[in-house]
Order: sequence, then structure tokens, then C-alpha cells
Amino acid sequence: MSKIQSLIAKMAIEAKKAAREVAKLSTTVKNDVLLRTAERIVDAREKLQEENEKDLIKAKNKGVTSAFMDRLKLSDKVIDSMAEGLLDIVALPDPVGEIPKMWKRPNGLTVGRVRIPLGVIGMIYESRPNVTIDAAGLCLKTGNAIILKGGSDALYSNLALASILQDVLKEFSVLGEAVQVVSTTDRAAVTELLKREEEIDVIIQEEVKALSVL
Repeated sequence: MSKIQSLIAKMAIEAKKAAREVAKLSTTVKNDVLLRTAERIVDAREKLQEENEKDLIKAKNKGVTSAFMDRLKLSDKVIDSMAEGLLDIVALPDPVGEIPKMWKRPNGLTVGRVRIPLGVIGMIYESRPNVTIDAAGLCLKTGNAIILKGGSDALYSNLALASILQDVLKEFSVLGEAVQVVSTTDRAAVTELLKREEEIDVIIQEEVKALSVL
């Protein structure tokens, strides 16, 4: 087994384990995790921008367009927007356990549809590190774990953002592996993610304008 195969296998197995914990979290705990994360993102502004600068330098050396650089940059405005986005997710109703439809069968038995978490979400996307927070926040709110495979241009930024979420999850006695970023830029990692059907329940691939996993 190659290093990349081992890495993805380990991440997927750990995510599956963490997903069982996240699925059981109360709405209050999930919202508290998101609120704390929003605070931490703002507090860690300088550190995030230091890591983001590594990505910006690398991208500039590759000669990317100014529009690409703008999407990649974690400016003060973008960081504040990420925090506000988490607050917006907190304000959303918790879909877990919601019964969207009930009906009675001819034999008198009442049946219904109940929304439950999917389990582990795999997401493949390119730059724009703010997507890391948006996707992770939505997955946590809906009781799912997530493995994020961002573009190589935003690797340092994505890892820094995921680290904040992992630290907050641990504060609430939840496995930090509920949110993971693939740390290799090798494209073979995408193939390996697609192979982990036993652990990863859904794969979402860019482009995603609005994400809903339930």
C-alpha cells in the first residue's frame, strides 16, 4: 500500500468513527461548536493570514491571474465573512430528526420520513479557502463528518482552518477527525477518496454554489 493509500485509508476510517459521534450531538452542542469556531477564526486572523501568505507566494510564483489571487486571499473581509457564515448556519433549523412527511397506510399503520445524517462527506474543490469553513460548518450542523480535498494552491490555508475546527471539536469532547483536510497535493488522493466506498458515503465535487447534504 502506497503512502497516499495509507493516508486516505486512515483518514476515511477515522472520519467514519467521528461521524458516529457527530450524528449524536444535540443541536445545542453543534451550535456551540460553530459559535466557538467563529470566534476562533476571528481571533486567529493573523495566524491564518500568515499561512495564507504561503499559498499566495506560491500562487504568484506560478503566474496565476489577479482574479485567482483575489479568490485565494484571506483578507480581513473574507475572514469576517467566514465567521458570519458560521453564525448564519447556527441560525438554521437543525434538520436531524425532522419528519418532513407522515401518512397513514390502509392497515392503519402510521409511517413517516425522518431526516438523518448521511455519515461521511467527501468534498473535492479548488481554491477559495473560505469554502473549507462553509462546507465543514454545514456538515457539522447536519450531523456529518467531512473530508476536504482542496486545491493545492490553498493547502496551507485549508490546513490552518481545519486545525481551528479540530481544536474546537476536541474542546467539546468530539473527535477532531470529524473535519479533515487531505494534506497531500498529489492528485492520486482523489482517486483513493473515490475508492473508500465503505467509509465515505457521499462525494461532492466542485463547482458548488450552495451546499446541502440533507
